[in-house]
Amino acid sequence: MKISKNTKCPCGSGKKYKDCCFRWHKIGSAPNALLLMKSRYAAYAIGNTDYIIKTTHPTSPHKEKDLDEWKRSIKEFSKSEFKKLEIVEFIDGEKEAFVEFKAFIDDYVMHERSRFVKEDKWYYVDGTQK
Repeated sequence: MKISKNTKCPCGSGKKYKDCCFRWHKIGSAPNALLLMKSRYAAYAIGNTDYIIKTTHPTSPHKEKDLDEWKRSIKEFSKSEFKKLEIVEFIDGEKEAFVEFKAFIDDYVMHERSRFVKEDKWYYVDGTQK
């Protein structure tokens, strides 16, 4: 789904997309794990496959070997209705951080505790379903 830069950001900040996650999507990273989590949610909501791929750690079990297939699966998932993102807890660290969230997608609530690591930038590594 394409959205206008003047539309409210899918992450739920209440800001316009151009003043929120768009900047992280444009540069390919976010300054901390919480903003990375929110910007990844927004990227899924709008089908920004490149951002999801760039911000997934190379050792992540979610990283697909077949890049074309991975892009197709992200695009397919992005057809869902991303209704709301709720941050439950954020545990910040210098090199590792955790974000527990609830993502309301279609008629499903995805509740996960995600792990992020910082190397040259912040990356999503994996998550535990709650």
